[in-house]
Amino acid sequence: MTTSTRGAARVPAVLVLEDGRSFRGRAYGAVGETFGEAVFSTGMTGYQETLTDPSYDRQIVVATAPQIGNTGWNDEDDESSRIWVSGYVVRDPARVPSNWRAKRSLDDELVAQGVVGISGIDTRALTRHLRERGSMRAGIFSGEAIAPETELLARVQAQPHMKGASLYEEVATKEAYVVPAVGEKRFTVAAVDLGIKGMTPHRMAERGIEVHVLPATVTADEIYAVEPDGVFFSNGPGDPATADGPVALMSAVLERKTPLFGICFGNQILGRALGFGTYKLKYGHRGINQPVQDRTTGKVEVTAHNHGFAVDAPLDKVSETKFGRAEVSHVCLNDDVVEGLQLLDQPAFSVQYHPEAAAGPHDAAYLFDRFVSLMEGQRA
Repeated sequence: MTTSTRGAARVPAVLVLEDGRSFRGRAYGAVGETFGEAVFSTGMTGYQETLTDPSYDRQIVVATAPQIGNTGWNDEDDESSRIWVSGYVVRDPARVPSNWRAKRSLDDELVAQGVVGISGIDTRALTRHLRERGSMRAGIFSGEAIAPETELLARVQAQPHMKGASLYEEVATKEAYVVPAVGEKRFTVAAVDLGIKGMTPHRMAERGIEVHVLPATVTADEIYAVEPDGVFFSNGPGDPATADGPVALMSAVLERKTPLFGICFGNQILGRALGFGTYKLKYGHRGINQPVQDRTTGKVEVTAHNHGFAVDAPLDKVSETKFGRAEVSHVCLNDDVVEGLQLLDQPAFSVQYHPEAAAGPHDAAYLFDRFVSLMEGQRA
């Protein structure tokens, strides 16, 4: 529950982690209380895209960059219809935004959407703690929500874990909609929304693709009713081990050998459909500066990530699956986490990161062209 106030900067606040460590600061955004999984994001820019990314549902995001809010908030860069983070943690919020597109301050937008945050804490120490101990449940309390820390800790520890959480239906569209192709229409793609970011269908539309964005509960018959040249599975929040419905849906697409592309959650769904397991990372990959190698070309890309789970697939061999041979196509150079999969006997591939890169580097934009090539090949 939250109470909005514009005098939040003068209101005391406390962040309490489930292991008992706490950080005291000042309220930022709405005043009240909130709970979620504490995670850190290393992006120095792009906070608006981060906050509106549905993959951050039920997470308290810690900004590792010390100064946040300088560019304010505009009406163009949202990745969805609302802010999805459950809380926001910053060190030094901007006193006055300065950008020609800014319509209001970040603080104002957090207040308007009821997002509880905290500022003025040592985010470097907090980030080091989360790297050493792992992402964990947390709560932010400000104003009248502050109580003895033993009581606050008990409330944090009563919250559900991210492992085992099924969240994709919570954030997905309830009604299908169409993003028209830019210029001449070349292909039709059915995009299964598991928490899709707005820039993703836009990147496809730029390549002459008409994108039909469909609810997470869509059936295979409903997918093929739009007569797609390809099928896309989006990013999304939660534990992929709970996503039996999307796994069954993707398996139906693979059985028909329709060109398929998945990103982030979609990569984990492909991994499960191929018979691989998934697991929770200690503190995940979140930011716009992650080095990934495309093993099919040897090229190293700087990429944008937001994932706390990963696929457990062998890096050193081609695997036999019920849909043919599969291999790991991309790997993170920081920790050897699987960052991409591809089938060798039919047109299907996925990556764990965000090639739409809003905001972030554009090294991975070629993946949309690779998807187009698969559809061209199938049509030929």
